[in-house]
Amino acid sequence: MNIEPCRLVAEQLGALFVCTPHDAYIRMRTPLLYPDGDVIDIFVRPQGNRMLVTDLGESLRWLRTQTASASRRSPKQQTMIQDVCQTHGIELFKGMLVLRDVEPTRLAEAVLRLGQAASRVGDLWFTMRTRTAQSVTDEVEDLLRANDLPFERGRKMRGGSGRDYNVDFEVHAPKHLSLVQVLSTGSRAATAGLVEHTYTLWSELAYHKAPGNPMKFVSLLDDTVDVWAREDFRLLETVSDQIVMWSRPDAVVQALVA
Repeated sequence: MNIEPCRLVAEQLGALFVCTPHDAYIRMRTPLLYPDGDVIDIFVRPQGNRMLVTDLGESLRWLRTQTASASRRSPKQQTMIQDVCQTHGIELFKGMLVLRDVEPTRLAEAVLRLGQAASRVGDLWFTMRTRTAQSVTDEVEDLLRANDLPFERGRKMRGGSGRDYNVDFEVHAPKHLSLVQVLSTGSRAATAGLVEHTYTLWSELAYHKAPGNPMKFVSLLDDTVDVWAREDFRLLETVSDQIVMWSRPDAVVQALVA
């Protein structure tokens, strides 16, 4: 295997990086770390007179292992990852951080830049860990604004029992009005309370539905954290016109405008 990249990096940065063969690539073990202390590895593959530099998807793979959901991220989290790539001039390709057509004289700079981007992606774990139900509701508001959907947040409505209830969003579309309740928690122990509250909410407000007054009850579940049980969906299905997942923002918008 051609080990020229190891010599180039050693000459340009010193002996901070340990090189070993890795299939068609050369693994560069950097002095950079993920938040849990794992070492950040960068992989280099010579391509003619240029180099391909990548993390082979290790950064996002590490991030997934630290979160409760194996594969789902919110639109806000996706945007944060894209911002990291844009800041460091990195391409995000099929889950991998990539720098293409790197000149040999700039290889060390590219390896260090991609390593710093990987470190920043790892730091997003702190943001995801401290994410609250309120921030998810804020993200839903951002989605509604981005799609020019008129809405009222925190809509107060009178229930059939005479009790007042607050609905997270009242969204106005050309053909109908949608009431949207956001269910978000990082704890399985809290899901039952949220589901039961939403069940009561839709049951109490059902009398508002009437001919000539098209209205949809939409339960929006934050599935970026894997806490929901099948029983939760079954109960919500009995009172919701539609259940939508926050990991699919396009489907959320479609449910509101269709």
